[in-house]
Amino acid sequence: MAINPQITNLVIILGMMQVSKKIPFEDPQVLMAVRALYIVSNLIIIALNLYMTRVINTKKDMTTLKYVEPAPMGSSEEPKLVTTTVHSYDLQQLRSGWKGLLMGVGMMGVMHLYMKYTNPLLIQSIIPLKGAFESNLVKVHLFGQPALGDLKRPWKAAGGMMGMGGGSEPKADKKSIEEAEKAGRGGVKEE
Repeated sequence: MAINPQITNLVIILGMMQVSKKIPFEDPQVLMAVRALYIVSNLIIIALNLYMTRVINTKKDMTTLKYVEPAPMGSSEEPKLVTTTVHSYDLQQLRSGWKGLLMGVGMMGVMHLYMKYTNPLLIQSIIPLKGAFESNLVKVHLFGQPALGDLKRPWKAAGGMMGMGGGSEPKADKKSIEEAEKAGRGGVKEE
């Protein structure tokens, strides 16, 4: 039985908060070392994403993938049918990974450069890197795990804090797809 990644993230955050209290961030050399650690961590994630793009484009799996995308939480919209390919789906997932990386770097930039917080640098050097290596794309394309079970596309969206954010997930079962096709919801092929 694997430990939930959100639990390990919480343990890492709490542990690193205790460690960061003991680190003398006032020392310019220590501060530069922590900044370097943060930059190297993000460069590893960037390299991983670029490699994943290359692997996905090399495989170019054109298998059709149909699923019903749930309506956004709190909206009165109907769930919509999405027809795409595994290649397009993987690139879309990779794009959302890039957005997450840029958002994290942007927020860290504001917190560190503008607000002068240094402790989060240490935590943000580890958590995003851990998340990148735990992503379904990396498991399937880099580690070669078969796309079965939890790795079967479409993937569940990661929930919010402690898994309470998600709730609705894409449905790929035959009944949901047929209902969406009959109702005429979506069906537009995403390229």
